[in-house]
Amino acid sequence: MKQLIIIVCILLPGFALYAQKEKKYIHKGNELYMQKKYAEAEASYRQSVEKSKESVQGNFNLGDALFRQKKFDNAAQKFTDIASSSENKQVKAGAYHNLGNSLLESKKLEESIAAYKKSLMNNPKDDETRYNLAYAMEKLKEQEKNKDKNDKDKNKDKKDQNQKNKDKKDQDKKDDKNKQDQKKDENKDQDKKDQKDQQNGQQPQPDQLSKEDAERMLEALKNEEKNTQDKLRNKKAKGVKGRIVKDW
Repeated sequence: MKQLIIIVCILLPGFALYAQKEKKYIHKGNELYMQKKYAEAEASYRQSVEKSKESVQGNFNLGDALFRQKKFDNAAQKFTDIASSSENKQVKAGAYHNLGNSLLESKKLEESIAAYKKSLMNNPKDDETRYNLAYAMEKLKEQEKNKDKNDKDKNKDKKDQNQKNKDKKDQDKKDDKNKQDQKKDENKDQDKKDQKDQQNGQQPQPDQLSKEDAERMLEALKNEEKNTQDKLRNKKAKGVKGRIVKDW
């Protein structure tokens, strides 16, 4: 991919006429700008603008100084104001060119493309603007391509995550069913064991009396013994009844 051309901000050297009061500040600002002392140049240009708010040169160069300090939003606003207020095609073309550069640096690709196109409408022969326009369009295409790729990746990740969630849910259901089946099997085994124990406890062994029969026989024997004792007691009582006469 071809590298971006060094973005050229158009520094206006001067116009035919401008107010004498602003002249020295613009001249000083230009010297500082060439020395890459952009903050000091900005201050000097602002002084020139204070003397003449409508100064095209002062405002234009102030926008350039802001751009060099990476104050791209402020620079973009300054160049927008110049482009919308000037009737001079050269000034409008330069202002839109630098507006496009400021927007490009702020990653506002669509807006920068629109600004470059407006610059070319006022100066169709400007190769630097045409190059920067092509560059911005290429960057926009890459951005959209990357966005599509990122969207696809996100959708794939979401689909994979949904599948993982579904697999986990299915596995949980399977585990729950296995636990339930295991519990049922355990209950069945316990029921069989209980039934077997119950049968063993109720079924009498061969040649042996059950516990209930033995208790009934014991109770019968007790009753029979009691009856026998009562009869003997009665007979003894009758034998001593009456007076015994001694035979002397």
